[in-house]
Amino acid sequence: MMTMLATITSPSSTLKSTTTGYLKLHHKFSVSVSQFRHRRRRIHQTLLCTRDPISSSSRVFAAASNTSNLVEEFDPEIPVERALTPPSSWYTDYQFHRCELDRVFYGGWQVVGYSDQIKANRDFFTGRLGEVEFVVCRDDEGKIRAFHNVCSHHASILASGSGRKSCFFCPYHGWTYSLNGSLVKATRMTGIENFALNEMGLKPLRVAVWGPFVLLKVTQDKSKKEEDIESDGSVVASEWLGSSVGRLSEGGVDSTFSFICRREYTIDCNWKVFCDNYLDGGYHVPYAHKGLMSGLDLETYSTTLFERVSIQECGGGGSKAGEEEDGFDRLGSQALYAFVYPNFMINRYGPWMDTNLVIPLGPRKCKVVFDYFLDPSLKDDEAFIRRSLEESKRVQMEDVVLCENVQRGLESPAYDKGRYALVEKPMHHFHCLLHQNLKI
Repeated sequence: MMTMLATITSPSSTLKSTTTGYLKLHHKFSVSVSQFRHRRRRIHQTLLCTRDPISSSSRVFAAASNTSNLVEEFDPEIPVERALTPPSSWYTDYQFHRCELDRVFYGGWQVVGYSDQIKANRDFFTGRLGEVEFVVCRDDEGKIRAFHNVCSHHASILASGSGRKSCFFCPYHGWTYSLNGSLVKATRMTGIENFALNEMGLKPLRVAVWGPFVLLKVTQDKSKKEEDIESDGSVVASEWLGSSVGRLSEGGVDSTFSFICRREYTIDCNWKVFCDNYLDGGYHVPYAHKGLMSGLDLETYSTTLFERVSIQECGGGGSKAGEEEDGFDRLGSQALYAFVYPNFMINRYGPWMDTNLVIPLGPRKCKVVFDYFLDPSLKDDEAFIRRSLEESKRVQMEDVVLCENVQRGLESPAYDKGRYALVEKPMHHFHCLLHQNLKI
């Protein structure tokens, strides 16, 4: 305890000195109190990360304490009419980002792909969620399995991309695993004591399928046997989607679609910036998406909140607005936009369904994976598909500019917290769920 008190004393005196300097700057340049507090917090975060005077264990304690303080800067009990948004540090702080990975992404079900990727026996695909490398496959008996994509020998990544394999072969030292995860060959291990093949298999992950979606859960349920990897899709849907399952089914989300293509965007913004943009209740559409605006009737915009899902619905322009002179209309008469906490969006409109998976790549960068699905009756209409994808890309590129500009603004000392508009209840709901996961 004395050591910890001693280590805290030095940063505090430094902070006091630095604070005095900023007060002078405040007087000289008329910096607002909120700006000053924002800067002081950043200095405090830097001091907490200083390596020289603070022991390793103290640094961990300080980082956890600092993250807890940042979490509590948002109060989920305040209604949206009076609430402030989370502070900008939620979108910029590295330790906060690490905390999110552990408490938000690793604990619940996450969409990682679609069922057509593992349609046949021996099909597989790989991916990464935070720091978790994974591989999903359909084994020789048709059972869907998922594993950490890491060799048990010296941690080499086993597989990459997607395709078809009869086994997983380590490119480093030639260890070979079957599609059920068991180690079947370990090269040059003769003479090694206390070594058993059946103890060195791949580490399993829970996997499930609902509709066209493949889901993973990184944290293992201790009540489940390790060999019982594939979970019941309806049970998982209830846990993942809660009471929104019925409404999503009514909207045709779990219908039969033909997969068309995948597009990926790497965006220079925190993953939550992209989610916030999606959840603003159509607020930005008239100003940033004029082409999309012509096909929607925003007067019909409505929002329904569920446990971990928010659904935004809007009528289409139909023949009056959404349908162009040549009869082209990709939006149809009704659009449904579902956000599944924490990072998955389902967009159902006309004959289309597209999904957006937001993957954090750090506190200031994310990757958004778009998968496009179409009513099977139109899967061969190349002109319709090409034109629809062009329009979708235009909207996405408009959103990229918006999100990257917001991230730049969040980095500025001029901004700390903002306010919600009433239409932004889905965004407030998202922030409340984050607080629930992140609080200690």
